[in-house]
Order: sequence, then C-alpha cells, then structure tokens
Amino acid sequence: MATQHLNVPDIGGAENVEVIEICVKPGDKVNKDDSLIVLESDKASMEIPAPVSGTVKSIQLKVGDKVSQGSPMLELDIAGAEVSQPVEKPVEKKSAPVAPAAKVEPEPVVAPPAPTTASAVATVENILVPDIGTSDAVEVIEVSVTVGTQIAAGDTMVVLESDKASMEIPAPKAGIVRALKIKVGDKISSGAALLDLETTSSAPTAAQQTPAAAPVAASAHATAPSSEIPQPSLPSTAPSQPAAVPASSSEVYAGPAVRRLAREMGIDLTRVPGSGPKNRIQKDDVKRFVKELMENRSPARAVTGGAGIPAVPAIDFAQFGPIDTQPLTGLHKAIASNMHRAWLNVPHVTQWDDADITELESFRETLKGDAEKRGVKLSPLPFLLKACVAALKMHPKFNASLHADGEHIVYKQYFHIGIAVDTPAGLMVPVLRDVDKKSVWELAAEAAELAQKAKDRKLKPAEMQGGCFSISSLGNIGGLGFTPIVNTPEVAILGVSKLTVKPIWNGSEFVPRKMLPLSLSYDHRALNGGDAGRFFATLNQMLGDIRRLVL
Repeated sequence: MATQHLNVPDIGGAENVEVIEICVKPGDKVNKDDSLIVLESDKASMEIPAPVSGTVKSIQLKVGDKVSQGSPMLELDIAGAEVSQPVEKPVEKKSAPVAPAAKVEPEPVVAPPAPTTASAVATVENILVPDIGTSDAVEVIEVSVTVGTQIAAGDTMVVLESDKASMEIPAPKAGIVRALKIKVGDKISSGAALLDLETTSSAPTAAQQTPAAAPVAASAHATAPSSEIPQPSLPSTAPSQPAAVPASSSEVYAGPAVRRLAREMGIDLTRVPGSGPKNRIQKDDVKRFVKELMENRSPARAVTGGAGIPAVPAIDFAQFGPIDTQPLTGLHKAIASNMHRAWLNVPHVTQWDDADITELESFRETLKGDAEKRGVKLSPLPFLLKACVAALKMHPKFNASLHADGEHIVYKQYFHIGIAVDTPAGLMVPVLRDVDKKSVWELAAEAAELAQKAKDRKLKPAEMQGGCFSISSLGNIGGLGFTPIVNTPEVAILGVSKLTVKPIWNGSEFVPRKMLPLSLSYDHRALNGGDAGRFFATLNQMLGDIRRLVL
C-alpha cells in the first residue's frame, strides 16, 4: 500500500476557484473517475475525478476554500501496482478566465525529448468549442481571427449565436493561429474543432520533469476535469424500467450547481435518474429530463401544444404587390416559440389600474444631482422593482411557480425580477437577482448594464434564467395599456405604460396627479381576481408613498 498526494489538476487557468462540495471522506474507497471534489468558478462548475482507485487517507481542503492548479487536494492510499507518478507540486498559473459556461477541453499530449536544461518548445494545439450550455448546434456569426494572427489569452476567436443569445469564445492561451476549421455560417456544437493554435512553452529540466496534471494523465481517458464527467450516451427515450430515485430532494446525489439548475428550471430532482458515478445526477441528466418533458415522452406530465388549432393557410403575397422576404433569426424564432407556448398553456387574465406616483416623481426629481454624481440614470424602474418586491413578500402566491407534475406549487424564498428589454433582435428578458437586497442606486446601475448587454446581444443564458416575476415597460414609447404575456414558469407579469397627468377628485376639488397605467397579467390556474386586486392595492400603496418601502 502506497500513499499518493493528489493536487488540483489543470482547471483551464482559473485561479482561486471555490470548493463547493467534497464528495468523499477519510476512509472512503473510491474507484478511478469517481468524483472527489466539485469546484465552481464564476463561469462553470467542475467535478474533479479520481485518477486511480484507492482509499482516502486524508483531505487537505474544505468547502469554501479557494484553490488553483497544484493546490493540495487529498492523500490516497493505493495498491503498489496502481501507483501513478507523483503529481506536480502547487504552481501559480496565470491564464485567461474560463470561457463562458466552459467545459475544460483536454489539451493535446505533446511528448518533447527530455532536455537537460529549460528550452522553448513550440506545439500546435487543436482548439475546440467549450461547453456552450446547449447540446444544439449554434451558428458561427463572426470569425475574429485569421491564419497568422497573433492572439493573447482571452482574445475573442469567434462569435457564436444560439436561439437565445450570442457568445464570444475567448482564446484559452496566447499563440499564433495556424489554421481555421470553421467559417461564418457554420453550425457547430461543444467539442467541435475551431482552429489550430501554435503555442510556445518552456520545457522543464530532466530533474524537474513530471507528468503534467497527474490526476488527469493517470486516467485511461486522459481527460481534464470538467463541469460534466463524460458518460456513456443514454438512449434518447426513457428506459422501460428507470432507476429508483430518492423520496426527497435532500436525499438525491447532486452537486450545488446541479441543484441550482434544477431550481431555475422548476425540476424536482427526485424524479431525475442520475447517470454519473454512484448514480450522481449531472447537468446533462437534468437537461435530458427537461427535453423528454418538452417532447411529451414522460407520462408524468402532458404538455399541451395547441392540438386541433387549424393552420394559417400559406399565401403568395407577391400577387398583391412587391415584397421583400427576410429569414427570421434564431433569436426571433425562439421568442416566437416561447410566446406561443406561454399563450397556449397559460389561461391569461389581465387587470388594469393606475398608480399615483406624483410624490415619487417629485422625490426622484430631487435626486437628479446625486444621480449625475454617481453616473447613473435614475428612472422610475428601480422604485418599481422595490415596490414589486414588497408586494411579492406580502402576496407570496405571485412569487411562485406551478410544479412540473401539475400537483404542487413552488413558493420561492428569493426575489429575482426580469425586465423586458426591446432590442433590434427582439424582446429579451434579463433577470436582476436578489432585488430585495439591493439599493435603488444598485438596481438602477445593474438594470442599465443588463439592458445594454441585451441590446448588444452579450447576455449569457444564465442572465436570463431564474426569474420569479417580470416587468415589461413601454415607458416613453406610449400607449395607455396592453396585455403582457406571462413569462412561464412565472405566474404573473406587470405591464407599465406611459405616465399621464389626470384630474383626480380629492374630496373637495379636482387636482392634477401623475398617474402610471399598470397592467397585471397572471396565470388563472395559480391566481384569481381577488389575489390580483390585493396585489395591486399593495403595489399602489408602495408607489404612492415610497416611505412605506422602509417599513
């Protein structure tokens, strides 16, 4: 029996990555590729697999620690025949941030001759598309480099566009582009070849030479840890006898990142079969489960799709005059599909009211100087956000979602609010998180930043997920009211129209008041008219006297 010291392997250059889960404890027997720990950066979560089988002797880190490549991880007692070569000592590695939602791709193994002194070694690596958060093919809309281009770590190589957002793929390291494997218009997925990159590195001396990232090299698959450990492909349909799942979500074997994804998608993890080691539930399992629900392959839920609705007949519009036919973008088609699905599945009801914001507008006027000093534009939106949170807290039915099984309702203990943004590409809804914990100034700055990212098509998929309630504002565009469509799986949305001045009777005379038209659409399966009336009463109180927000 020998003891091997395991360090954190190559994690794509990320530094100070948080340990969010330790999957083993001293005395546990682990097999090769079993998960040891789970790390989470600001872009992705990564499970670190065991390079060999053995017994955990000791653990050198704890949940909440910040680690980098080479940080001590744990000691593993292994049989002499299975001892792998020692892992490298802790190293300070500075590199570009991990690509958005990146799954760290394996780098080519290069076997240079064993030098006796350090020397520069040039290698050509095949750079692949990282994990882009979807298994569907996405379109290449821009190639930012050419053959011969010298790029630095973090420079944009290509820009991809899915049906929800565009995303830039940064270079994982510096080098010279030697070949391009894609062109504008190509459809590619995670793992597809992007380009060949020539990099130069310093080869270690013979005395220093040890296998890089031993936990990875020792594996028969020679793969770097990623947010999703490769598993054998599963059938596209559910097995006839699915694996047993736990009775409660606290009993499921899944990491925090997977649990968060399930919460955001409204999925009960007890119904999701795991495909990972020891039946661990992975992100792919949740996505596969959602896909099966959407395709109506699961008997647990019937998904309506407007069956029986007669199709709109095809018409040759050219017979009536000149036309110009343009293809819909992927984003436009996705928006249309989402709106159609929400309208068909949700029994919508809309109620209207006017909120008197005369005092609020007077107060906002006094803050113009402070807003200019802070470099923030203070619109009524931040006050609306705070007022909506107060109303959601008092009326929790609005901060809920119907469960996927159709037999439960999920009450959320967090307050994330989506704001609809009108962009040239279509309507996008970025989500402001933890609105209840932020000041009016913070909300104003964050809302402006997300709105600009939406217009520039720089929003990440995660920035459009997890909403509890939405606000759609026509603002200065105009209109006295409209019927917003509920952004499912939320159960309500607030429409805001153009401020008008109306004569209001105060008991003795008519006085001019600034009135804000509001439209509240809601899912009649979860809410009724009385609920909406009480929500409106609370919201109008908050907007009419913003001092109530501090109570």
